[in-house]
Amino acid sequence: MRARLSDIAQQAEVSEATVSRVLNDRPGVAPETRQAVLTALDVLGYERPARLRKRSAGLVGLVVPELENPIFPAFAQVIESTLAQSGFTPVLCTQTPGGVTEDEYVEMLLDRQVSGIVFVSGLHADTAANHDRYRALIARPLPVVMINGYAPGIAAPFVSCDDREATELAVAHLVALGHRRIGLITGPDRFVPVQRRVAGFRAAMPRLANVAESELDELAELSLFGVEGGEAAAGRLIERGVTGIVCGSDLMALGAIRAARQRGLTAPGDVSVVGYDDSPLMAFTDPPLTTMRQPVAAMAVAAVRALVDEINGHGAPHSEYLFRPELVVRGSTAVVRQPGAAPAGSTRQRPVTPTLAIPA
Repeated sequence: MRARLSDIAQQAEVSEATVSRVLNDRPGVAPETRQAVLTALDVLGYERPARLRKRSAGLVGLVVPELENPIFPAFAQVIESTLAQSGFTPVLCTQTPGGVTEDEYVEMLLDRQVSGIVFVSGLHADTAANHDRYRALIARPLPVVMINGYAPGIAAPFVSCDDREATELAVAHLVALGHRRIGLITGPDRFVPVQRRVAGFRAAMPRLANVAESELDELAELSLFGVEGGEAAAGRLIERGVTGIVCGSDLMALGAIRAARQRGLTAPGDVSVVGYDDSPLMAFTDPPLTTMRQPVAAMAVAAVRALVDEINGHGAPHSEYLFRPELVVRGSTAVVRQPGAAPAGSTRQRPVTPTLAIPA
């Protein structure tokens, strides 16, 4: 018990005597100090004394695929803040290649008796994954909410950005700038958001750019998410003569810009590039990135509210809530360059890698 008191006191940044008073439900402890001790108990995985269990809403798991893509920390920050405002203690579980899997994190969270779990871009978005894992959680019963990726047959709330509309809006933006030879690069097609982006591209190109459906296969490239995947896919499209590229993530868009520059081309002088997410710092890249913004704050708040309703027994509708993306126009897109003309206001540059240019 002495060691436990020491651990809890260190986590809560209070004295062991204060921890003892809180655990024994004695007076003389400020409310914020009492809450800090209770939160320390939850974080360390200690079971609360029975007399104290009703004083806190408990733990909620937050499972994200990784933190290298800045959109996931953005989601995590808003979700954790909103959970805390609702009285819950968030437990962030981040996956890494070769590390702890989603299922292993779920087992850990169940051992800690979490009140619910929020999944961001998890296996629910993967059509090749077995979704019985989620049905088993719901049957316990354990409230869950899924962000970005819909799976039919799972009785839970889903919160997604409208990926199909995002792609159509991006294509419309490039068409308005005079582009007709427009390419799409995005991730593996087993993921629901990817399937929706491809569907949006295939619907928009014949209608807006007057491109025959027979040409669409050579204008769409599926690759790995990330800068390297975007660079490889964009290189193939540039060699096929595209003047505009719609990307499945901001990181892929940075890879597309790098692919253009490595070929002695400029962005947007020779190739216009549209990203997806509007993740932090995209306004400071070189050039600043035109992108489709996910309404992260609104989506995160909606997901937490749905989860809290489920936890409190006020079941949220088990359907998908689609949020409208927003086109953010910056410097990576421009009017299409006419054959033989130099890019307006620019000259050919030597190949360089897109970098962050943070103003002083």
